[in-house]
Amino acid sequence: MVCFFGIRLSNKMGLEAAVEAAAEFLNKAVKPVIVGGPKMRVAKACDAFVELADASGYAVAVMPSAKGMVPEHHPHFIGTYWGAVSTAFCAEIVESADAYLFAGPIFNDYSSVGYSLLLKREKAIIVQPDRVTVGNGPTFGCILMKDFLAALGKRLKHNPTAYENYRRIYVPEGHPLKCEPKEALRVNVLFEHIQRMLSGDTVVIAETGDSWFNCQKLKLPKGCGYEFQMQYGSIGWAVGATLGYAQAAKEKRVIAFIGDGSFQVTAQDISTMLKCGQRTIIFLINNGGYTIEVEIHDGPYNVIKNWNYTGLVDAIHNGQGKCWTTKVRCEEELVEAIETATETKKDSLFFIEVIVHKDDTSKELLEWGSRVSAANSRPPNPQ
Repeated sequence: MVCFFGIRLSNKMGLEAAVEAAAEFLNKAVKPVIVGGPKMRVAKACDAFVELADASGYAVAVMPSAKGMVPEHHPHFIGTYWGAVSTAFCAEIVESADAYLFAGPIFNDYSSVGYSLLLKREKAIIVQPDRVTVGNGPTFGCILMKDFLAALGKRLKHNPTAYENYRRIYVPEGHPLKCEPKEALRVNVLFEHIQRMLSGDTVVIAETGDSWFNCQKLKLPKGCGYEFQMQYGSIGWAVGATLGYAQAAKEKRVIAFIGDGSFQVTAQDISTMLKCGQRTIIFLINNGGYTIEVEIHDGPYNVIKNWNYTGLVDAIHNGQGKCWTTKVRCEEELVEAIETATETKKDSLFFIEVIVHKDDTSKELLEWGSRVSAANSRPPNPQ
């Protein structure tokens, strides 16, 4: 990497060689796809990735930890690639491709669903922030990702085959069963209402747990932000992340989804949110324990002491600042709470404790948990 006065530049000859090799690799493919990964952010390559998508015509997916880095209204966007728990019809297109470019991926046990991705190295171009590997062939170093993606887009033949295949197999998703009057609220009904709350003026923060999977299924409107932390699966991360994001982006209204177990780790940050006059909406999902851990490895340690969460926030509020709390047990109460949060109390921190059954989880968590559990419990590999 060449560096002048703190500015990092690509090696020109290496960049040309890498683009030549990658263009040859992709142009001979029948149904190539491109997948965005989380390192695009640090590489400042999100715009270059979109330019590549526009130029190539390829089907475009993102890894789960890159959700929000690629506009979901892009005409060739097919969703989140997350192996067995991908957006519907996305994995089939990615894993059946004869060539795929991954920009800034991180493959760990969580993002690979227990190392169960059906990918082949010889079909892949892996683009990291400062190097490119083409299939089983050479690795080119000293190349900035954004430079490589921008140059590659100018060398590719327009090939929408994979996206056309996606459109052929795509079937619109269904809707959850309608709730009976005063029926206990189901999580899938909750997130149907959440979808309607999103706009270009909102940001979604998803805590480690079932919120990962439910928030991944949200369709982000243009301008809607999205953050979650996958690399370490840090339980309790979202409370502090919500505080920081809301303080930095005061023009946005942050909507956070936090499990009860996670909230207990960092609940005190609510105090700083109130002190700073933040107007975040927090959905505290109270299902009595660490649900994601139950699906990986169950035991009595996953059941936690229940708190009066709204009572705790009221005590922290202590009459200072703008704060509103409510408990929600059914759809009717949820509708009323959302209406209040977005209208009469839109300038307040709004804390909604959503009480749901302990076994009410997404199908994606059930699948993901079983696969990660199998991977984590395997015998050690001496090699």
